[in-house]
Amino acid sequence: VQLQACEGGLVQPGGSLRLSCAASGTIFNINFMRWYRQAPGKQREWVAAITSGGSTNYADSVKGRFTISRDNAKNMVVLQMNNLKPEDTAVYYCNAEIRRYRGESLYSYWGQGTQVTVSS
Repeated sequence: VQLQACEGGLVQPGGSLRLSCAASGTIFNINFMRWYRQAPGKQREWVAAITSGGSTNYADSVKGRFTISRDNAKNMVVLQMNNLKPEDTAVYYCNAEIRRYRGESLYSYWGQGTQVTVSS
C-alpha cells in the first residue's frame, strides 16, 4: 500500500490551497484518514481527521479555515485550506488506517510529505 500526496506550493497569506492524497495497492477498507503537519524545528502535529462515514474533526488552529473530505471510491483524502497564514507553513503528511484484507488488523500508512509555504 502507498499513499501519494500531490505537490503543495507557495501561497500568499489569505490565499487557498488544496492538498490531495490517494491510497493505492491492495486495500480492503480504509478507516480514519488524517492530515498532519510539521513546521521547521517543531514536532509533527495533527491537523484534521475524517472517518469512513464522513465525520470530521479539526485542530483548533485550523478550525473554520480548513476542510477535510474524502472520496471512498477513489481511496482519496483532500484538505482544502483557506485563509492561509504564515504559521500554516509546514510539511503536510497524509495518514490512513488501512486494512488490506478482510479480517486483517488496521495498519497506519503515511504519505511522503508535501511542502506548503505561506509567504508574501
